[in-house]
Amino acid sequence: MSTAISHAVPTALLAQLGLTDHERVVLEPVGDETPETGVVLSDNPATGRPIAGVRLDTEANYEQVLSEAIAGFDRWRRVPAPVRGQVVRAIGEELRRYLVPLGELVALEVGKIRAEGIGEVQETIDIADFAVGLSRQLYGKTMPSERPEHRMLEQWLPLGPVGVITAFNFPNAVWGWNAMLGAVCGDSLIWKPSLLAPLTAIATNAIAERVAREMGHEGVFNLVIGTDDVVGERLIHDGRVPLISATGSCRM
Repeated sequence: MSTAISHAVPTALLAQLGLTDHERVVLEPVGDETPETGVVLSDNPATGRPIAGVRLDTEANYEQVLSEAIAGFDRWRRVPAPVRGQVVRAIGEELRRYLVPLGELVALEVGKIRAEGIGEVQETIDIADFAVGLSRQLYGKTMPSERPEHRMLEQWLPLGPVGVITAFNFPNAVWGWNAMLGAVCGDSLIWKPSLLAPLTAIATNAIAERVAREMGHEGVFNLVIGTDDVVGERLIHDGRVPLISATGSCRM
């Protein structure tokens, strides 16, 4: 693997991550793509040149994603926590396989140096390892009761489909910190990435979703990409989503 990143459109890198065949990705942007046209450009900040375009979700797309996340949660919450940990462990192993190309995509899309892009993906792998151990430590207390031959039990329950809104400067790790922990706790995830770094989100979520699906668990890792008015505001005000983890600017 080379130690430098080309400033040209990295078709080979996108192909390695499965993005050249992804239905969301537009490989030949012509320059007039805007959120109003339903496509947003992901630019390389080092050159100002577009890497690829990404199709945005509509209100109907959002509703479909929410429905899948809710159904996924209903199934996932019934899976024993140690089994959920095994899924997260498999996701961490798959991220190890794609550590370098995914880290290079982070570097290209947000302007980090290559080592920092790779290091960010390593953070997600590390939190996956931590979450595997957590899956066997979701303890509750047992307490004596005033009633004879009775005791009280404290039990932690999953919340539901959890929203994760991530910022431009950490397009992989912030999701990982939230998603790996949420997943072992029994929550499904709905990820809304920054429109400045959608390619990293597509590639990352595709890895997690594919691993979970192949292990028999669909609907756990969900992705919605859209503007603030169509997706962002709708997500944070959606009563079906009991928790939002949001990272970003003061405006956000």
